[in-house]
Amino acid sequence: MQEVEVVGVRVVMPSSSPLVLLRELSGERVLHIFIGPVEASAIAFAQQGVASPRPLTHDLMKDVITALGEVLLRVNITKIEQSTFYADLVFSSGTVVSARPSDAIALALRTESRIYVADAVMDEAATEMAEEEEEEVERFREFLEQVSAEDFDSEEGEGNEGSPGGSGSAP
Repeated sequence: MQEVEVVGVRVVMPSSSPLVLLRELSGERVLHIFIGPVEASAIAFAQQGVASPRPLTHDLMKDVITALGEVLLRVNITKIEQSTFYADLVFSSGTVVSARPSDAIALALRTESRIYVADAVMDEAATEMAEEEEEEVERFREFLEQVSAEDFDSEEGEGNEGSPGGSGSAP
């Protein structure tokens, strides 16, 4: 397993499909996972530290986990099958719950939990980050400081996991 950091969310044009970028901490590879617009907003909110007046779904999940006396220890992105990514939430009690990677990432950001990706997933789907990409990532981080999560909202609703515009497909 490789520990990764969430670089951010970006929108791929012309399809306007959002994706999340995960960069391994001990290397130069980046994993791109297409996600839905709702999950993109949830991740962007968490990265920006935006708090809503009432709990949104991932905030509610965090509150329920805390109320039950659990701690989300880590998120593991475990496999990729037919361009669909799979993840597990690993709790302090030893309980493991299957989740979509986009939801798992949004929850991990809210609970300050670490995110790991299986070596096989990184080998299959990650790409090497070129020097130009590193500059692009830095520009993207600057962009994230100026963009609001509402910029990712879409009237199309949630997509299916594994398809462009849905959660969990490879580029």
